[in-house]
Amino acid sequence: MKLLLKKELCFTAAPLSYFFLAFSVMGFIPNYPILVGAFFTCLGIFKTFQAAREGNDVLYTVLLPVKKRDVVRARYLFVALVQMAAFVLCAVVAALRMTVMSGGIYAVNTLMNANLFYLGWVLLIFADFQVVFCGGFWKDAYRVGVPFLLFGITAFVMIGLAETMHHLPGLAALNTPWGMPGVQIGFLAGSAAVYGLSTVLSCRRAEAHFETIDLNL
Repeated sequence: MKLLLKKELCFTAAPLSYFFLAFSVMGFIPNYPILVGAFFTCLGIFKTFQAAREGNDVLYTVLLPVKKRDVVRARYLFVALVQMAAFVLCAVVAALRMTVMSGGIYAVNTLMNANLFYLGWVLLIFADFQVVFCGGFWKDAYRVGVPFLLFGITAFVMIGLAETMHHLPGLAALNTPWGMPGVQIGFLAGSAAVYGLSTVLSCRRAEAHFETIDLNL
């Protein structure tokens, strides 16, 4: 498994998967839909799946002396590691905006502010990617277009919902650095649980699908 993960990180990964981590700092842009940065992280990961498909990476990997389910697990681990790297960057940006940069141009934001509520939505978008795109890909280990299109639709619906919530009566404090702390902390914790559960369950389901696929067809 370690060697498979190393292969994913060093050889299979498209450079854009790492380059698009830079979009995590979009949180510094004032009055911008900063959750789009999470979508771009997933777009970078999509490029790895796309490049790997064109290079018949999955077929090559299963010809190695490894279990088919380990091929799936290694790819899921790669996806999770890239997403967690992006999340850490988002968390650093949010921490700065919630403290030393909370005034000035960030004092009032019409669109989503960078806070704990924002970080929770980042994790939910990543969870959506695991279920919709990764789960869709491993149904046949070939198609990437339709699963990513479905992910894009659901992701932007989630972004729209997240951007709407703080405009609803009684929820304006969700768009402040420390407003409604109990709700923000609870939402972040719940989102983390959803992300972890979604990743595990999606991976197990993908393993089961991949075991039934005849790649020689």
